[in-house]
Amino acid sequence: MRFSKILSLFFAGSFLFSSCEEAIILDGDFVETAVVYGLLDQADSIHFIKITRAFIGPGSALDIAQIPDSSYFDQVEATVSEVVNGQVTRTWALQDSTVQDKDTNGLFYGPYQKVFYFKTLPTGPLEAIQTSPNPQLSSLIPTATYRFKAIINGGEFEVSGETELVRGMTSPAASQNFTFKFADDPGEYISTGIAISNTGNSYITSAHLDVLFNEHIGTTVAEKSFRWKLGEAAVEPFSTRTYSAVGRTFYDLVKTNITNNPSIDKRTFKAMRVILTGGAEDLYNYMSVNSPSSSLAQSKPTYTNLSVTNGKRVVGIFSSRQTVTYYKPFYTSPQQAYIRAIDKKSTRELCSGPITGFLFFCSNHPGDNVVGQEESFACN
Repeated sequence: MRFSKILSLFFAGSFLFSSCEEAIILDGDFVETAVVYGLLDQADSIHFIKITRAFIGPGSALDIAQIPDSSYFDQVEATVSEVVNGQVTRTWALQDSTVQDKDTNGLFYGPYQKVFYFKTLPTGPLEAIQTSPNPQLSSLIPTATYRFKAIINGGEFEVSGETELVRGMTSPAASQNFTFKFADDPGEYISTGIAISNTGNSYITSAHLDVLFNEHIGTTVAEKSFRWKLGEAAVEPFSTRTYSAVGRTFYDLVKTNITNNPSIDKRTFKAMRVILTGGAEDLYNYMSVNSPSSSLAQSKPTYTNLSVTNGKRVVGIFSSRQTVTYYKPFYTSPQQAYIRAIDKKSTRELCSGPITGFLFFCSNHPGDNVVGQEESFACN
């Protein structure tokens, strides 16, 4: 079960200092403001939407930000509806839950925060619609439109938004025979390109790799991993973007991310996980507007695709992204020893090269352990 990441949105009130008094005076009338952040992803099984409020009050805003209740409405009734060919086919009533994933080093309260969610099945790598005896749990439909609505404080005002799902991302990395090549001759590094073919509606894409390896102490095996960000860039629909996994960087990151434990007997490579993400046009616009300003005046426009009633305000986004994941094991079976996550030269460099050769890596790949022809870097 995968969980969408929840991003925190911050709101700061404006204050004027009186020239005659030490007291802080509030400037103007406060307008109730909703802060909404939600991204639908067809690869997810739980879809989170964060609904909070901007606050104002006497005293320090920094102190108020540490009080959870100051950022929550008294009552929220929220739904997400699925629309196919102009007709509403399903509606989910969002439930609220408390999660413990908020960074406690921020300006706002943590680690607990309240979020709203609904559940479905993930679509899977081929966007095949999964069905369930409970229709509400069937997968999101990649070609449908989804409408968000929140009734705040018993009808005081409403917030609404709409999004299509991001779809149509493919990559040659999906091929079973796709192999990472990071080294040629010893100490000579090469790169592997990961292309994202955007045949759908992405306007921004990113690529990450999870590198997985095992650390062995006697009969105990501990899996270790680290995430490698390859890049992020704006794209146009029906275009291709290639991100490079640089060989020298791969070995440097492995060296940096091992456990500093002298008791480790050996390390073995386990897998590469390719994670490709595409964002909708609304999400791209929102990210662009909220990126750091290069202007000396620091003046920036605001952007949201949400609407609000009764003269209230809303900030945030209700949009979508598509996450595609490919798991590439070091090997699948002795009968398919020709299939490798990283090729033999790259494995040799990991086990005996100048950057990682002293870290006790050895290869348990069947292609490197042929009886009578064992490679020098094969595990005993």
